[in-house]
Amino acid sequence: MNRQLSYVCIALTALGATAPLAAQAWEPTKTVEFIVPAGTGGGADQMARAIQGIAAKHALMKQSMVVVNKSGGAGAEGFLDVKNAKGDPHKIIITLSNLFTTPLAQGTPFSWKDLTPVKMMALDQFVLWVNAETPYKTAKDYVDAAKKAGPRKFKMGGTGAKQEDEIITVAIEQKTGTKFIYIPFKGGGDVAVQLVGKHVDSTVNNPIEAVAHWRGGKLRPLCVFDQKPMPYKTKVTETMAWGDIPTCKAQGLDVDYLMLRGIFMPGGIKPDQVQYYVEVLKKVQQTPEWKNLMEQGAFNTTSLEGKEYADWVAKEEQRHVALMKSAGFLHDKK
Repeated sequence: MNRQLSYVCIALTALGATAPLAAQAWEPTKTVEFIVPAGTGGGADQMARAIQGIAAKHALMKQSMVVVNKSGGAGAEGFLDVKNAKGDPHKIIITLSNLFTTPLAQGTPFSWKDLTPVKMMALDQFVLWVNAETPYKTAKDYVDAAKKAGPRKFKMGGTGAKQEDEIITVAIEQKTGTKFIYIPFKGGGDVAVQLVGKHVDSTVNNPIEAVAHWRGGKLRPLCVFDQKPMPYKTKVTETMAWGDIPTCKAQGLDVDYLMLRGIFMPGGIKPDQVQYYVEVLKKVQQTPEWKNLMEQGAFNTTSLEGKEYADWVAKEEQRHVALMKSAGFLHDKK
């Protein structure tokens, strides 16, 4: 009887010893590579480095995270790198709308379906910017001047070719009947510098890419490409907050466009591995540093995960097919 009881005790002890191990959630066992399919200084790069910094500062991960820019081929280099890392949970990627535009424009053998959606962190705005020394105070002022100058006299600077900035530029052309010379640069940081130096006449840069130059009195925002003004009321300059910038539609320029800032992993990833990053990113979003970034960069703070996120991405892909087709940017598969 005593011997049987001791066997039971040994068995229960063994179960107790192994239970915590079985319940342990997955976490990285080495440095996590955080891919940015865009150049340095742009919105995606700034957000990735913010996430990296916040995770390190608040010790949200036991392993470190290293940001790697792979901007070649309008981000194709980065996307293909992650596509080819199937099953590797130590690699994540921040995406912008080149998630859709790059394969559509270039025929790159890649689809968002090759990746695993993790979390939408925010949506990014686009603003029509001019140099502060120009006389333009509204979108109408600028468009009227471009029309008066004639086709292809004004230069619009943007990130990459056949991507978000050029899509918006073509939409402006289609709505107004004017034509710009579109000049592509590697990243939003470069784009802002080119406008400060008057090498281009306007840009449709994200807020975070131009805010330092706006605060410094070098650039002027004319309108935001959203259906409603931004909610931020804290003054960025002495006289204006993000919320004071009117929508382009309110100024007679009927164009709106929001861009994804979302996190994906390679394909073939296990649910508990995805959930690990979801939880880390949720904690990132709860920090004062993140909330400050959202306001500084005037982000739309919509955040999704799971099926909602995947459904949103699928719908957005179809919208980009229509936009790219309208702009004449679809890759000829022949």
